[in-house]
Amino acid sequence: MKPMRFFIDTHDTASKTFPAGLAPADLEGFIVKYEEACRAEDVVLLRVHAGLEAGRAFCFTMAPDADAVRRAHERVGLPFEEITEVMTATPGDTFFRRAA
Repeated sequence: MKPMRFFIDTHDTASKTFPAGLAPADLEGFIVKYEEACRAEDVVLLRVHAGLEAGRAFCFTMAPDADAVRRAHERVGLPFEEITEVMTATPGDTFFRRAA
């Protein structure tokens, strides 16, 4: 398996990267298709945070690189605003990085 990194990509109706008026059932159906596209590109979809009323979504994935995330989006025809590599910063993560 390739080394994996974390990414968040953003979608917003204001920039036409998220469909306006999306219903919860539509989102669920889309996620199934997106998961298939992710598998084809060696991307692991960890979570989608969506504010349907606000018309925004944030996808949290693990992938070898941002290009793989981009290709997964292209497979399902979903534009994005940006893809950002991120690190986790939970109390558990920071605890193990602290000097003893």
